[in-house]
Amino acid sequence: MTITPKHLSDEELAQALAIANVPTLLPLLVQLTGEERWIEEPYLPRRNKGLDDNNDGGLPEELQAEIRAAGLEAIRAWRDGAPVALPDPGPELMVRMLSVAMGEEVGEEYGPMLAAELAAVDAPATTAPVAGVPEGFHALIVGAGVSGIAAAIRLRDAGIPFTIVEQHEAVGGTWLENRYPGCGVDTPSALYSFSFAPHDWSKYFALRDELYAYLEQIVADTGLDEEIRFQTEVTGARYDEDAQRWDVELRGPGGTAETLTADLVISAVGAFRRPKMPTIPGLEDFAGELVHTARWPDDLDLTGRRVAVIGNGASAMQLVPAIAGVAAAVTIFQRSPQWAAPFELFHAEVPEPLRELSQSVPLYRAWYRLRAGWTFNDRIHQTLQKDPDWPHPERSVNEINDGHRRFFTRYIESKLAGRPDLVEKVTPTYPPYGKRILLDNGWYDSLLRDDVELVTDPIASVATDRVITATGAEHEVDVIVAATGFDVVRFLAPMDIRGRGGVSLREVWDDDDARAYLGSFVPGFPNFYMIYGPNIAGGHGGSLIGSAEHQLDYLIDLLGRLFAQGQVVAEVRPEPYERHNRRVDEAHERMVWTHPGMDTYYRNGHGRVVVTTPFRVIDFWGMTRSADLDDFVTEPPREGATAGAGRRAA
Repeated sequence: MTITPKHLSDEELAQALAIANVPTLLPLLVQLTGEERWIEEPYLPRRNKGLDDNNDGGLPEELQAEIRAAGLEAIRAWRDGAPVALPDPGPELMVRMLSVAMGEEVGEEYGPMLAAELAAVDAPATTAPVAGVPEGFHALIVGAGVSGIAAAIRLRDAGIPFTIVEQHEAVGGTWLENRYPGCGVDTPSALYSFSFAPHDWSKYFALRDELYAYLEQIVADTGLDEEIRFQTEVTGARYDEDAQRWDVELRGPGGTAETLTADLVISAVGAFRRPKMPTIPGLEDFAGELVHTARWPDDLDLTGRRVAVIGNGASAMQLVPAIAGVAAAVTIFQRSPQWAAPFELFHAEVPEPLRELSQSVPLYRAWYRLRAGWTFNDRIHQTLQKDPDWPHPERSVNEINDGHRRFFTRYIESKLAGRPDLVEKVTPTYPPYGKRILLDNGWYDSLLRDDVELVTDPIASVATDRVITATGAEHEVDVIVAATGFDVVRFLAPMDIRGRGGVSLREVWDDDDARAYLGSFVPGFPNFYMIYGPNIAGGHGGSLIGSAEHQLDYLIDLLGRLFAQGQVVAEVRPEPYERHNRRVDEAHERMVWTHPGMDTYYRNGHGRVVVTTPFRVIDFWGMTRSADLDDFVTEPPREGATAGAGRRAA
């Protein structure tokens, strides 16, 4: 854990409860007191608006005061030894409590998932030890970012030996590489946390340095750094059918080559790791500094310099407000407009009394996280479905999506009042959520600055000291920043992964058409498991950490069932693989991301959506609760098989 619970005094509790989130207190009160009246009239909050925290629930001040006073009394009694009246509310009541806390109906199918998340609040371990792990069985985890850290902790708790290889000199993955000014997460900190490692976040939406420190601390606290081989890159892996093992080719410090063997390979390399530079004539001739946001030099000083920012996606929206006013001038070269949502908690700090309350009262922390989960997970999923009878498919996919368009457009007009030229430039023509929805980190305010210019003409070329657009306009600059994203559709590149018969995974996928069963398994590649593989990212919401934990739930369950049957190899059958991917494609055809009105990094060169999942978080949670061995071809250990990690055949 990365929190420090303390015995809060009456005065400290009163300070915290005076500013606590009222809708969060209601289910807490039900659990602490056993009284369901707290989720009945007159205490029912109004519905959350947008991404707002709905801190007062829209309730009259006298009711807020009553709820806060009751919360203070109940928490004080619990602090002093009173038991929780309803430690396990059960799925049905969990749904009812969250529905009240959100001011809207939560489907009954969410009950089991909510109950499981509540039960995990103070769980002593992430998973029970797996029985029957074969002697010498060893896993190799590729990558020590978010997914790799989660995989290592889960395997350790399960009792399965492992080694991690990490190409960089430190852990962190994305949060090690991305360190540009303003870099942060657009998922609430409470949700962008491992379920097994709650943290004392200083901001509601953490910035890069705090996120990176969180990962570093987890690794240090768990001793994982002893299991990691740093500055070691996987260049390829080949499956040895006779030995039932993977031979993994490594390039270590100084370029030294080595082959490591493993019974199980877990790819935790992520998708946002290969920066994509724009292809612009003359870019290589630029005499100033040229950087990508994901390769930001520590010593880059923009003070008083003229900066060109190519791109206006997520990283640009964070970068520009952070450097505007530092640089002498910022010129943004927009490739296509983006929808951005209001962001009331932009850089907002969590008050110290609430930080102490969250650390010291697990039920408050749990219900705050559950509320954040609903807001940022499945809440809008249904509104992203195409309505075949909707008369305006060119601008939106259904009536509610059209309402989103009106809301976001009004927001843009309010932020850029008096500048119809900017409103026209930044308002997209495609449906809201057709691309990744962004959060307004001060973006629109920055566009109004005299030292910031938004250019929508395409870039024609770059000269030694300037950017030239298709209209012939020349913009003199000292620094060019490519905020142009990543090569996300070529999963696992540039690693050369070869399965049975030496078949190349890159060829199976036709380079950029990645497919996998549950985003993890591919036929012909036994005991090869991907975290955050194809069609896993939550385009409608969700948390990368949550998806990774769900995938690891499935893997641990699969290994337990495999070993219980005396088997050591699992390879997904073609039938469930094809069936799952048909479901993925069919579901995507009904969703906004296949709308023809925009380009998105979610789609590959063939127009197929390969990055995001079409499923709700609850759907994927259900898919990953238990493995069915009938979906796999399994093998017992062979006589004479010599696992390189030391596994002996039974």
